[in-house]
Amino acid sequence: MSDMSDKLRSSTELGNAIRDLRMQQKISATELAQRSGRSRDLIWRLESGRDVSSSALFDVLRVLGSALQVTAPGLPTLEEMRERFKEDD
Repeated sequence: MSDMSDKLRSSTELGNAIRDLRMQQKISATELAQRSGRSRDLIWRLESGRDVSSSALFDVLRVLGSALQVTAPGLPTLEEMRERFKEDD
């Protein structure tokens, strides 16, 4: 499970984080779509790491009570590297 304070480095990681946040708040994808004024298909695309507009992303984040923060990526920690490559072992 990702945490929105994690450094997200790809659209897939962002999608997973948004799905996790939605599920933590016990909001269905359909409800999130309705409350954000977006389609259920857009929620699926976003959570799947596919391209969506930035305005759609911000609409979804608003409903989830979250925001983005842009920072320099820096180098991953040893723990981040272990987590990323644990399935390769």
